[in-house]
Order: sequence, then C-alpha cells, then structure tokens
Amino acid sequence: MHINWLGQTCVKLQSKNLKDEDVIILIDGYKPSKGDFPRSFSPNIALFSNGENNSATLSQNPLIANTLGEYEAKDTMIYALPGPDGKLIFKIITEGMTIVHLGQLNKKLNQDLINQLDNPDILLIPVGGGNYLNPEIAAEMVTTLEPRIVIPIALQCDTDPKAGTANDFIKQIGLKPEITEKKIIIKKKDLPQEETKLIILEKNY
Repeated sequence: MHINWLGQTCVKLQSKNLKDEDVIILIDGYKPSKGDFPRSFSPNIALFSNGENNSATLSQNPLIANTLGEYEAKDTMIYALPGPDGKLIFKIITEGMTIVHLGQLNKKLNQDLINQLDNPDILLIPVGGGNYLNPEIAAEMVTTLEPRIVIPIALQCDTDPKAGTANDFIKQIGLKPEITEKKIIIKKKDLPQEETKLIILEKNY
C-alpha cells in the first residue's frame, strides 16, 4: 500500500488486488484556486467526502463514491458512512487492511460511528483547524479510535496556507513522528501490534 498526501484532505492510495494489479484510489480530489489539479493519476476509484462529484479533475472515468452506501471494485470494499457534519467518512478495506479517511470532519464522532470504524489499521484524519478538526479534538479522536497508524491531513500547505501545522498536532497527540516523507509504503505484516505510530507526510503531487 502506497500512500500520498496531495494537499487539503486529498489522499492517493495505491494497492494491489488479488490479480496483482495496481488499484489507484483517489480521495477528495480538488481544483486549486491557482493552477490545475494533476491529471496523471487516472484512479480506478474516486471518493468525495463532500458529496460532490469533482470527476472533472480526473483523467478517466473511475468508480465514483460520493453518496452513502457500500461500493466494491477491484477487490476493494468501501463503506461511505454519514459523518456528524453532514459529510462522508470512508472505511476502505484492501490488502487485508482497514483504512479510515475521516473526510472533512470538523466535529467529534458519535459512538455509533466509533463502533462502525472499529480500530482501523490506518487512520487519515484532518487536523488543520478552521473547517476541519482542531488539533486537540483530533488527538482525542485518535485516542478513541486506537488506530495502528495515524496520518494527519489538512495540514498547512500551498493550497491551504491558513491550516494548522503538523507541529500543532504533534504537541497535542504526544507521539514522536516516525517518518516525514512524501510517500509511505505500508504492508500488513509491518503494522505495529501494540502502539500507535504517527507518520507525517509532506504534500506530494
């Protein structure tokens, strides 16, 4: 599983299916206020937590998930769940791992959602404040969900200069980042078994 953060809440996942084919999942693709969103990703699956269909940002016609429900494609299961802020939260199962993307969340999760998300292997959580969770509440949600790996998103970058920084979140969560890179590769066998690992990704087109 390859994971890239592309600014704001946009994440690219690249996994292998049962036929050993690459499966590209693009979450929350967007059009920046300046310039164009890269068109070279050609995802197989595109998820939009705000319920919109921004497929015009993409270079082919992927499976679009932008409403509540269950989706299956390329040996990948996706559950689009209702967030407390009226937007979507995604639970993705691929390569034997569960990845949760909390979308554009700006409120605490209720207990029903916490139960459905069920201790994910990898948690992608917006932490930049403003329209997203603030660092303090984001850290509380990590403690509640108990993921094996947490990756903060919606951090300060060129397309979101007013968002909070990684350091703001690190101070609240009290974990030392293991890696700061533009891309991380995670395999199921490498998941931590007892502790939560914090990984900080640099924005990478």
